[in-house]
Amino acid sequence: MNNLKMRLSHNTGALIAFTLFIILYVFYSSLHPRGFTSDLFVQNSNEAMALILVAMAQTLVVILGGIDLSVGSLMTMVNAVASEVVIGSGWEIFFGIVFCMIVGLCGGLLNGVIIVYGRLQPIVVTLATGAVFTGIALLIRPRPGGEVDGDLSWVATSALSELPATYGWWTDPPGWFSLIAGIPMPLVILAVIVCGIWIPYRNSEIGRGTYAIGSNEAAAYMSGVRINRSKLAAYALSGLFAGLAGLYFAVQTGSGNADPIQAGTYTLNSIAAVVIGGASLMGGTGGVIGTIFGVMVLRSITFCFRVVDTDSVVGFLANPLLQPMFEGLILVIAVTLGAARAFSVKNRLNMFG
Repeated sequence: MNNLKMRLSHNTGALIAFTLFIILYVFYSSLHPRGFTSDLFVQNSNEAMALILVAMAQTLVVILGGIDLSVGSLMTMVNAVASEVVIGSGWEIFFGIVFCMIVGLCGGLLNGVIIVYGRLQPIVVTLATGAVFTGIALLIRPRPGGEVDGDLSWVATSALSELPATYGWWTDPPGWFSLIAGIPMPLVILAVIVCGIWIPYRNSEIGRGTYAIGSNEAAAYMSGVRINRSKLAAYALSGLFAGLAGLYFAVQTGSGNADPIQAGTYTLNSIAAVVIGGASLMGGTGGVIGTIFGVMVLRSITFCFRVVDTDSVVGFLANPLLQPMFEGLILVIAVTLGAARAFSVKNRLNMFG
């Protein structure tokens, strides 16, 4: 019983984000003409997937007690790279995907190396490297264009039923497959990433070291945590997640676009999503599960704007010219509430007691 209470207390933010998401999404679906259908869920999953991956990248750095201002730019750079290399034969597409992941990993590792061995503040380093990543993206893709394999784009952005149908795995699907055929492929991809990368990392010595460093770096060092190794691993994994975001965005759109404004928007939204998901900007708490629901809260708010009746009392919310202002206010409130607990304690160690 005590163990359950401890788990609930440590995941309060994630549970609140999950509850908010359910409330907002049910409201949105109840007003949408195609509400509560698989097609709508697939569409909404696609719209949220890239931000989820960018926010997962941000989560790793926030757990360490920093903020990464380069995740959106790194996503944009990999997006530009993907529009050049994820095309051709099956093996060429496979190696193109691997290359994009390596680019993201190296970008994150570069941040880590400069921060760890240069002993510089993460926010300063990532602001600088973000500008470099954006410059490289513009060099590769000075104007929107490029191409990504059409079959891959279709499969990755549709329901699971399109996977065997597109690649001809079988002509007569087994009966059990109908039970899962309507699941959006973005959710399948996300489940693979969480189960295959995040959970093993979270339960590893390096992952636990990341939380210890964010809670109290001096205490972590005295406890034998290998500080440099844990930081480098966290930044490298952050870069990998950002790279996966850029790769998915290229697959989703079928092209590349080195847009600095888009990069900045994704970066800021990723910070808000991490805070909404229950992470502390002081470090040491949070996780990607809460972050995922934090993103879904942000996206659900945007979805709700679409279905508001313009003739209703709150019809002004449907005005596309005012929506960026409302979204900005929501981000400010989210980050402020997330930081409020840090200002309410006298001893920083109380944050993690």
